[in-house]
Amino acid sequence: MSDLIWLSAAQMRRIEPHFPLSHGVPRVDDRRVISGIFFVIRNGLRWRDAPADYGPHKTIYNRFIRWSRLGVFNRIFAALAAKGGKPDQLMIDATHLKAHRTAASLLKKGLFPDVSDAPKAA
Repeated sequence: MSDLIWLSAAQMRRIEPHFPLSHGVPRVDDRRVISGIFFVIRNGLRWRDAPADYGPHKTIYNRFIRWSRLGVFNRIFAALAAKGGKPDQLMIDATHLKAHRTAASLLKKGLFPDVSDAPKAA
């Protein structure tokens, strides 16, 4: 497959400081797994449909779930957004997407990154 997403070494260096420390056992190649997560999310695929080049789909899924619960992706997004500064323009998209009824609970479960700076509900 020629349209696979692979993070460059420079991109990995920017996000690596936000990765949790490994607990004894070395992790599977971070670049491969993170690239697989990006590919699946960007293309709206099921985890099991991830190309084999990224490794086992269960590894990609488990890393996404574990790191989402730890807030790793929130920290990465916040750090990258902070380096970008204030936007000169804001774009409003008028498309309408119908969400599945379970989508509203993803934020509550910690599975969807909350990058807003709105105050957290108690």
